[in-house]
Amino acid sequence: MTRPLAPANGLRLVLASTSTYRRQLLERLGIPFTVAASNVDEEPLPGESAVDLVQRLARAKAEAVARRHTNSLIVGSDQLALCGRDVLGKPGSGDRAIAQLKSLSSQRVVFHTAVHVINTATNGNEGHVDLTNVHFRSLTEDEIKRYVMRDKPYDCAGGFKVETLGITLFNRIESQDPTALIGLPLIWLAGALRRNGFDLP
Repeated sequence: MTRPLAPANGLRLVLASTSTYRRQLLERLGIPFTVAASNVDEEPLPGESAVDLVQRLARAKAEAVARRHTNSLIVGSDQLALCGRDVLGKPGSGDRAIAQLKSLSSQRVVFHTAVHVINTATNGNEGHVDLTNVHFRSLTEDEIKRYVMRDKPYDCAGGFKVETLGITLFNRIESQDPTALIGLPLIWLAGALRRNGFDLP
């Protein structure tokens, strides 16, 4: 990705993630940015809560990339999905996605999505966590198989893509920011960008 020219505030925008979904979300805001891998160890600490984990990792990712970029605003993010006390990973295959969705039928899943920004020109930083409650309806095995075959949600925590056909799997979704469920809370992030001198919209 070509390094964009700095905007009027003199800062370059850098996404500390190689996630396709986060990149597509950030592109919605129309600000040129670059992408940088953070290579942060994502193992939880002993006894660490879901909220503490995602906050720590979002900040750690931003900090790791910030060390390599001057005059930049770095955006780090992390997400964790919980059904009860069970952490939901990415299924990785069709069979695992089917099994995961079977276990989530009629269940509630809570997505914790954290974002952290660091201004390397001022050393200023701030963070935010968004909680999204996803209520699955009662799903039949045939419905699940048809969904997985069409959407192939193998790289998505919970085994669904809410932005496409996955929206048919739920009774309701409770959230302050619908983009948080996809991986990056744009409402809060847009405010953080404005506070750091970026013009939006």
